[in-house]
Amino acid sequence: MTTGKINVSVENIFPLIKKFLYSDHEIFLRELVSNATDATLKLKHLTSIGEAKVEYGNPIIEVKIDKEGKKLHIIDQGLGMTADEVEKYINQVAFSGAEEFLEKYKDSAKDSGIIGHFGLGFYSAFMVAEKVEIITKSYKDEPAAHWTCDGSPEFTLVPSDKTERGTEIILHIAEDSLEFLEDFKIRELLTKYNKFMPVPIKFGTRKEKKAFGVGEDEKMEEIEVDNIINNPTPAWTKQPSELNDDDYKNFYRELYPMQFEEPLFNIHLNVDYPFNLTGILYFPKMSADLQIQKDKIQLYQNQVFVTDNVEGIVPEFLTMLKGVIDSPDIPLNVSRSYLQADGAVKKISNYITRKVADKLKSLFTENREDFEQKWNDIKIVLEYGMLSEPKFYEKAGAFTLYPTVNKKYFTLDELTETIKDQQTDKDGKLVILYASDNDAQHSYVEAAEAKGYEVLLLDSPIVSHLIQKLEADNENLMFVRVDSDHIDNLIKKEDNQISKLSDDEKETLKTTLEGIVPTTTYTVQLEAMDSKAAPFLITQPEFMRRMKEMSKTGGGGMFGMGNFPEMYNLVVNTNSDLATSILNEKDKNAQESLVKQALDLAKLSQGLLKGEDLTAFVKRSFELIK
Repeated sequence: MTTGKINVSVENIFPLIKKFLYSDHEIFLRELVSNATDATLKLKHLTSIGEAKVEYGNPIIEVKIDKEGKKLHIIDQGLGMTADEVEKYINQVAFSGAEEFLEKYKDSAKDSGIIGHFGLGFYSAFMVAEKVEIITKSYKDEPAAHWTCDGSPEFTLVPSDKTERGTEIILHIAEDSLEFLEDFKIRELLTKYNKFMPVPIKFGTRKEKKAFGVGEDEKMEEIEVDNIINNPTPAWTKQPSELNDDDYKNFYRELYPMQFEEPLFNIHLNVDYPFNLTGILYFPKMSADLQIQKDKIQLYQNQVFVTDNVEGIVPEFLTMLKGVIDSPDIPLNVSRSYLQADGAVKKISNYITRKVADKLKSLFTENREDFEQKWNDIKIVLEYGMLSEPKFYEKAGAFTLYPTVNKKYFTLDELTETIKDQQTDKDGKLVILYASDNDAQHSYVEAAEAKGYEVLLLDSPIVSHLIQKLEADNENLMFVRVDSDHIDNLIKKEDNQISKLSDDEKETLKTTLEGIVPTTTYTVQLEAMDSKAAPFLITQPEFMRRMKEMSKTGGGGMFGMGNFPEMYNLVVNTNSDLATSILNEKDKNAQESLVKQALDLAKLSQGLLKGEDLTAFVKRSFELIK
């Protein structure tokens, strides 16, 4: 029998492991099952190159609960260890730098998952166990060994009578961690962390019906079979050529069993140079709450689940997607600030951005009609990407769509070609008209379409920011909302109207209106329009309106713009009968009533009539009916 003291320069390393290194104690099971997997796969490699003269067979990893004995067993059929290897790998590994480690990481270690980085994964067992045993038999022709440690630096190492190759870890669960003796808890953790481990994991048994006998003698009997809880060969470990659409959809259901909507499409990532990365990303239908969409991508390292917070590895605009990314090259056990500064991680992020852009381009090219039908469900991701990722923006022009209110879809190049002859301002700029709410701005859309203009429907919450960027990058373009004051000032009109009113009459009308309309909110403008057009229109200065929208979604705050005052233009059609009636009305009260009623109707069409003003308008309208 061998006894000794583990080579540790800090006496309180075990209490530290238990209380400090991991914020979540459940990680211990992931670490131990991962070690068992490594041992199994190493044996597979050694047998394949002829170095291990044993039969690999069909090894599994078994997790067993002994509730009465308060023990948890993790058993593998991997390469095992000799007594010397136990001494080397268990008693000495990683502890020589423990003191330096404590000093260096005393503030950040809790959140950084630093254990694995220092080779301390096995010792995470002491977070939940008061004593740990290792019973192990090497694939080499040497005696088995039995190691025991009670959480102090002291250990015992004795021969064992174990005859089968592999390792059994026995955790004597501490009183404050008895939850880890419950079947549901262990099943939950194995499903969370080890669902796609490359070696089958057995946890308990299950009943299964099997046919015995032939013909009339055939009988169905229930038998007990191993309950394998993982899928060792998930879809992302295969080549795209091995998978069809159903395979991708089935894997999506495996990842998200409570998600009932099918994904729109998927992108298979597969690269082995200059780094290793595999994975499958799915575009789901976007919900209104973008925060709910985030953190659905699962990050794995060699099929071991690590986290679903992939910020810094996946470009931010793609964190609204779902799926899996697996890479052994991501330094997972270091702090997030290190991740963001790491060159390899940046290359991975750039690769994912490029791959997504290439896939979107191919989907657009191969089946544009299908791409157009899905546009409203994916546009927010693409618009966000154009704003936040320069490399994505460079490629996105080829497949970003701009739909009209009539459900026609243009790329920006197609749109500019379409409108170049009829939507040009006095300076030669192309003016792109758009509505942000087709219903609320219907009268303006109708008026614009009556003049032969194309009107886009741009209704995402970040479209104001995107418009600013597109205008900055295309000096000959200007985006104008249909209810903006720019529409009539900027676009050449072939149907210039002659005003029915003389200059003196217009001056009198404007003075009258300014005496009734609150000029702190409205700037009165007189326009000679078609006599059938609305007599009163409310427009908003394009710049002010856009800045207000951007301030609501972050742009205003970013540039220190703060809150903007409510400012509108009241555009009065001098060719309307109402303008003439107001001008000729001698009764001041009747004149004021006409103006207020017309103004309220214009406000109502813009959704600006609310509260007491709306109540007063309704009462006044009933009086007029009477």
